Amino acid sequence: MSNIRPFQHHRPNIHPSAWVDHSAVVIGQVELAESVSVWPMTVIRGDIHRIQIGARSNVQDGSVLHVTQSREGQPEGSPLIIGEDVTVGHKAVLHGCTIGNRVLIGMGSIVLDDAVIEDDVVIGAGSLVPPRKRLESGYLYIGSPVKQARPLTDGELAFLKQSAENYVNYAQAYRNGETEQP
Repeated sequence: MSNIRPFQHHRPNIHPSAWVDHSAVVIGQVELAESVSVWPMTVIRGDIHRIQIGARSNVQDGSVLHVTQSREGQPEGSPLIIGEDVTVGHKAVLHGCTIGNRVLIGMGSIVLDDAVIEDDVVIGAGSLVPPRKRLESGYLYIGSPVKQARPLTDGELAFLKQSAENYVNYAQAYRNGETEQP
């Protein structure tokens, strides 16, 4: 069975420049934009709603991305929308939330339904973003539940885009079979 799977009448729409590791699973109503990379053992399951991942974003090893179907009080449900140049760290869980551009989500973090992460945000490793929480642009957030820790430095803001660029390059090396040491 393929790791890129339809669900009912929805098929993943994957840009030709995107890279999905053979051990990752992408199901249903999922759109991966230009130069997106999906790393080993990741599950992106767009079965009951849509998932959209913007250009040059990366979803690292063991992450789980899912959505929420329509429900009482929210008939449109909760899609998962990820902006451009986003780094989703190892074993993160993103569920029915909206992530802006140039965001770094630390390893093992959880972002729940209807949370909104604005552009230029860092979420520290192991953090929990509760449902419907909004994280303001330009800050580091840490903890469970997350709290605003401090403004991001100029270097940290620059790193957000650099992190995404690094993963575009790593994915290109994997696509080209450049995994052996010289």
